[in-house]
Amino acid sequence: MFTAVSAGGSHTCALRSTGTIVCWGRNNEGQLTDPTGTFTAVSAGSFHSCGLRSSGAIHCWGLSTGGRTNAPSGSFSAVSAGHEHTCGLRSAGGIACWGNNLHGQSADQTGSFTAVAAGHNHNCSLSGAGTISCWGSGRTTPPAGAFTAIAMGNSHSCALSAAGALSCWGSNSHGQTAGQTGTFSAVSAGDVHTCAVNSAGAISCWGNGANGRTAVPSGSNTYTAVSAGNAHTCGLTSAGAVVCWGANNSGQASAPAP
Repeated sequence: MFTAVSAGGSHTCALRSTGTIVCWGRNNEGQLTDPTGTFTAVSAGSFHSCGLRSSGAIHCWGLSTGGRTNAPSGSFSAVSAGHEHTCGLRSAGGIACWGNNLHGQSADQTGSFTAVAAGHNHNCSLSGAGTISCWGSGRTTPPAGAFTAIAMGNSHSCALSAAGALSCWGSNSHGQTAGQTGTFSAVSAGDVHTCAVNSAGAISCWGNGANGRTAVPSGSNTYTAVSAGNAHTCGLTSAGAVVCWGANNSGQASAPAP
């Protein structure tokens, strides 16, 4: 069974309960080169992927241009692969980023943080108090308040409050930051669409619906997580299976069996 899924540009990666990583979809830059060893997290970027090893080290593979796969040494508790850069949350609470820094998106952040999310040219982090700070180009003015989760898209961002309320900001060119009512347990921002899991385990998606990326399959599945990629989306079911929908021109929506 799977315990996590991450939808990237035209590929997807998932973490099995055994700690191994499997990736599928486009492989023009080696982004499907499944690494050996055991991991606790995985993140798929546009053309590269990164995993957090059980030892706390970060390992990245795929397109290496700009240094996006050159993870620094040290112990980390989380990793997030963006468009041409990557960020990791150090075990001590600081943030290290590497790769394209044209917009300042790879600038390290000092302080104590609990989460980090990398987008196209910007990132956001959560402090221990739940406040959001962002850096890079555009979409870097987050709402005030306390939050428990953050998600970065191409030109928009979203956050989830402790009460399960959803807030999104940034570009709304396709309705991807439109306000959503209800209580949610997870959120993911894609290229120009957004998806969230509500308290009942159902996924809803909004924004650009081209290629069917917002057309959640009907059925009896309940979900624990969702990941919005470029033009496809994947959900992790309560039974540990991965279900994907949207663009499948490279097989990125053809999830393997658990």
